[in-house]
Amino acid sequence: MLVQLAWLWLRHQRQSALSLWFKERVKQNGGRLKKALIVALARKLLVALWKYVNAGIVVNGVVMTAA
Repeated sequence: MLVQLAWLWLRHQRQSALSLWFKERVKQNGGRLKKALIVALARKLLVALWKYVNAGIVVNGVVMTAA
């Protein structure tokens, strides 16, 4: 479920720090290891969401809108 969330994160939060980190790492590897990197992104996203819930810290570049 976290991996699917990470793919959605890349689609909807293109300018966030986590998305930019993922894109840069994929570019460094020449497009290889995308599956391994999406798992790393999912873990980073989980940590970022935990920080948001506990301390209210928002990831840089995230666009939040009212539902």
